Amino acid sequence: MKLLYRSVTVLLIHIAIVLSLGGKLLYDRATRPRVWVKTVSVDPDLPIRGRYLTLRLQVRAPWLNKSPKTYEHHFVRLTEENGDLVAARSDSDTGVSVSTWLNRIQPQPASDYAALDQTIAFFLPEHAPMPSVRPGNGEELWAEVTLPRKGPPRPIQLAIKDKSGWHPLNVR
Repeated sequence: MKLLYRSVTVLLIHIAIVLSLGGKLLYDRATRPRVWVKTVSVDPDLPIRGRYLTLRLQVRAPWLNKSPKTYEHHFVRLTEENGDLVAARSDSDTGVSVSTWLNRIQPQPASDYAALDQTIAFFLPEHAPMPSVRPGNGEELWAEVTLPRKGPPRPIQLAIKDKSGWHPLNVR
């Protein structure tokens, strides 16, 4: 009988841990800012993780030196300003960073935008169409994300933006 009580206690502790994590994520989604962000995706399919897109988010960082001849790495704090994801410099490790290394691989025209170093995963059902494969007709992949206090953004949904407007994707 004593073993049964211990087993039930361990089970209840595990359930409480999972529910507290789920509750925190739902609370953040309800209270933290949300923003649509232009993204580029890589389309991995690892058997151990299932089907997902790895998204690299574009952020506004006008203060970042984007010269391909220099390398800079900065920790940033993400905020939302006028519907745009903005990276502000941070002196402490926030878990999110931007750097100029992408300009060495793909030189970008001068702009106020940079890509986050960290990628985020957006998981897909097994038979959902792959939204990362876009024909070259001006379509862009965008992701709606929640901005937690610390760490990288959390993806909510995807959309395609083209000449005719926004088209949210139903991939669930």
